[in-house]
Amino acid sequence: MAKQGLLLINLGTPEAPTTEAVRRYLREFLSDPRVIDIHPLGRWLLLNLIILPFRPSKSAAAYRKVWTQQGSPLLAHGLGLEQAVAEKLGPTWLVKLGMRYGQPALSDTLRALQDCERVVVLPLYPQYSAASTGSSLDLLYAEAGKYWVTPNLSVIPPFYRDPGFLECMARRGRSLIEQDKPDHILFSYHGLPERQIKKCDRSDSHCLQKPDCCDRIETVNQFCYRAQCYDTTRSLAQLLGISDDRYSVCFQSRLGRTPWIKPYTDEVIPSLLAKGKKRIVVFCPAFVADCLETLEEIGMRAREEFLAKGGEWLTLVPSLNAEADWADAVAQLVLSHDRAQQSGKPTP
Repeated sequence: MAKQGLLLINLGTPEAPTTEAVRRYLREFLSDPRVIDIHPLGRWLLLNLIILPFRPSKSAAAYRKVWTQQGSPLLAHGLGLEQAVAEKLGPTWLVKLGMRYGQPALSDTLRALQDCERVVVLPLYPQYSAASTGSSLDLLYAEAGKYWVTPNLSVIPPFYRDPGFLECMARRGRSLIEQDKPDHILFSYHGLPERQIKKCDRSDSHCLQKPDCCDRIETVNQFCYRAQCYDTTRSLAQLLGISDDRYSVCFQSRLGRTPWIKPYTDEVIPSLLAKGKKRIVVFCPAFVADCLETLEEIGMRAREEFLAKGGEWLTLVPSLNAEADWADAVAQLVLSHDRAQQSGKPTP
């Protein structure tokens, strides 16, 4: 009996928390023209003269802080999710995890799924960006095109409005908010250069042109990462019963000197402290698995800086990882998409 395939895609991770392994990973990652979307010569100079000579050792030290006995947290959670979703979907499905950069490589994962009748693809990025979703699909289509009989691929669109995803994310922080009564709640998303946001503007006159450009999703900004982040936040705030004055949206992990989408997480946190907000809960809803950006950047570094400046506590809400409720939500998302595809209806 022909199986249906499910390909879960995430960004990737170094194979070890060493300088050389991190250098290999960063070279692959930052050589991607969808990640550093500047002239090829400028990208080569930036990567080889500025980033790779200095950043790998610093990043390797950060990775060592979060590395586990199972290896990279992102990979361990990804493999755990692969197994949990496979159990939910049952024996007629073959579920595999592939990484855009590093291992398990998308080429190998696609090869493992080549005998499936059709393959549902779920990029594990709730909000769309060309640097994550777009890049992953770009490589996937290139690999699929190498086969004489190209695989039957069906891609699940960004799931930032999926009720299962939202409820799972809200559930992670609900008890913290109800029990600990924080002064403020932060929703911190991975940042992007402003130029990448503007490239998704279908009118060339909407995105980042006015303060309320992300207040709602419209045709003109339906693929805008920043607008989808704000939409995710509004949904989570409603589920959690948080009033507008009790939460903020911010963006972390910026690189280089060019303008990135604002406000910046590392500026918002001290500004909250200056306003007397000494107890903070932080959600990271752009990540479905804990990784360097959540565990080290927020859970360690931001927390240490906050406490050193007089804060009482800063708590990182755990990500979805491979928990049973998230595995169930993924399975339901996949089955709903597959049913819609088989019936000829658009994915809800």
